[in-house]
Formats: sequence, structure tokens, C-alpha cells
Amino acid sequence: MNDMPAPAPLLPDFVLWLWFALTALSVAYVAWDLFTRTPEMKVMKWGWVLVTLYTGPVGLLIYWFSCREPSPGTHEAFIAPLWKQAVGSTIHCAAGDATGIIVAAVITAYLGLSMGVDIWIEYAAGFAFGLFIFQALFMKDMMGTSYGQAVRDSFLPEWMSMNAMMAGMLPVMVILMTRDMRAMEATSPWFWASMSAATLVGVAVAYPVNYWLVKNKLKHGMGTERALGKGGAPQEEGSASAHAGHSMAGMPSPAPAAIQVSASASHAVAAMPMAGMDMSGGVHVSGLRKATVTLLTLLMLAAGCYLAARYGDLSMRPGEAMGEMPGMPMPGHRM
Repeated sequence: MNDMPAPAPLLPDFVLWLWFALTALSVAYVAWDLFTRTPEMKVMKWGWVLVTLYTGPVGLLIYWFSCREPSPGTHEAFIAPLWKQAVGSTIHCAAGDATGIIVAAVITAYLGLSMGVDIWIEYAAGFAFGLFIFQALFMKDMMGTSYGQAVRDSFLPEWMSMNAMMAGMLPVMVILMTRDMRAMEATSPWFWASMSAATLVGVAVAYPVNYWLVKNKLKHGMGTERALGKGGAPQEEGSASAHAGHSMAGMPSPAPAAIQVSASASHAVAAMPMAGMDMSGGVHVSGLRKATVTLLTLLMLAAGCYLAARYGDLSMRPGEAMGEMPGMPMPGHRM
């Protein structure tokens, strides 16, 4: 088997560099729009930037239809639907988990570890980064608890979400890296292309789980600074009223009835994102339902591991040539 020729790349080089160019433009637009126009929470702004960096134009499309404020003052109503709240939860998950996975992949590639060891280090890193940083640290103020309590409250939902995310990313990474060993080297553009493809699949697989978690108020959805503040903590009613008064400065004075209707509408709109952010309803989800969904995510992860082992090579190491891997089958052929 040592004289087996290396397979051809999956894509021509120019397609790869075109994707990177479109990714750079997508990240630039999302960052500009978030930090100048769209009043999303600060942690979610950085989450969107990271995920767009990993998913390119696809991330931009998701952002455009689920989070971007269509016109001034409409963000609260625009992000209110449950499916958009679930998108926000998935993006927050991917920003933490995928970042941990990619950072771990860079380190394990440098250390020359085998893929069979690498994937579990990546799993642990993704879970730790998602739980201890993006969930507990960044969201503890919004949850109104201490850091330790935020870790405890976030553990199970983050574990479910991480299992689903890794179930999608794992087989894509292993199969693509088996197909082209250059994708195991962090200095190769094919590594980053593989991570991009893996993150896209991971987001798609994790979305249904995050939809269930948000629907049952076990995870947060998207919010807006006007209702929650830049750090995620709910703003005081007086601050909201002051903001509303400031935004109306210089406008003609409306009739008293119009003021009353406007105030009621503003209060209702400002309350919309809180429905996706309030996680108090999670206590009403039975232990059996939680255990069932947790088991389902573990089965998803097991399926991802099976696909990786069935169609990829878990013994490969960075720097190895195809001919140096004894018994290495071509994709689609089993020994």
C-alpha cells in the first residue's frame, strides 16, 4: 500500500482563495454593521464576528436574515421569533465551542498527535472554552448569578450543545484531513478550509438542539442592548425611559394620546427579546426530558465518531505522507 498515490485536492486552489477573500469581506461587513448599526449584546457581537470568520459568506447570510437590524428601532421585533432566538443560541455555542476546537487543533497539530487523540483533546477544549468563558463568564451578569453558579446552571445545556456541535464537526474534519493530509497542518490554507467546512456542518447539526434548549428556556437566545444593556444585564426602566426621551429630542411634540400609545408600544417591543433571554422556565423541564435529550446528543456524537472512523483514518499524524501510513485505504475502500 506504500506506493499508493496521494489523492488530488478536493477543490482547485483558486476556489479556496476565493472563499477566503469572500470570508474577509463577510467578516468586515458583519463587524461594521454590528458595531455601528445593530444593537446586539456585546458578547453576541463578538460571537457573530468569530462565527462569520469560520463560516464565511454563509455566516453573513445567516446574520443578515436573523440578526441584522433592518431599520432603526426594529431590532427587538426582528429577533423576537423563536427560530431567530435559536440561531442566536447556536451562534453563541459555535463561537465558544468551535474556537476551542480550532485552537486545540492548532496545538495538537504542532505536537504531532494522532487524530484519534486529537479529537478528544479538541472536544475537551471546545467544551471548556464554551462553558467557562462564553457561557459562564460572559453571561453571568445577564443570568444574575455568581460565576460558580453560572457554571453549574450552564453545564448541562452547554454539554448538550457541545455534543451536537462536535457530532457535526468531527467527521468532516477527519474525513477531509484523511482525503488531503495538508489539512492537518495549521500552516496550510487547507487546514482552515477544513475547519470552515466542519464549523458549517457543526452549526447545522447543533441548531435543532439549541432550538429545543431555547424553547424550554434552558439556554438564552438573542438580545438587544436597548433592553439588556451592553453586558447583558437588564436596563433599569428609568434608563430605558431616558433613552426613549433622548431619541425623541428635536421631534415635534405628539398629542398626549399618541404619547401613551407610543410608550406602550415601546415597552412591549423592549420586552420582546427578554422572552428568549429569560431562562427561568428551564426548571419546569422534567429530569426525564433532559436525560432523553442528553442521551440523544450522545448518540449524535457516537454517530459522528462512527462516520469519522468508517470513512477516515484516526491513526494519521501531521507531517505523514500517504505512503507512510501503513494500511491506509483510499476513501470509499475498506481493508
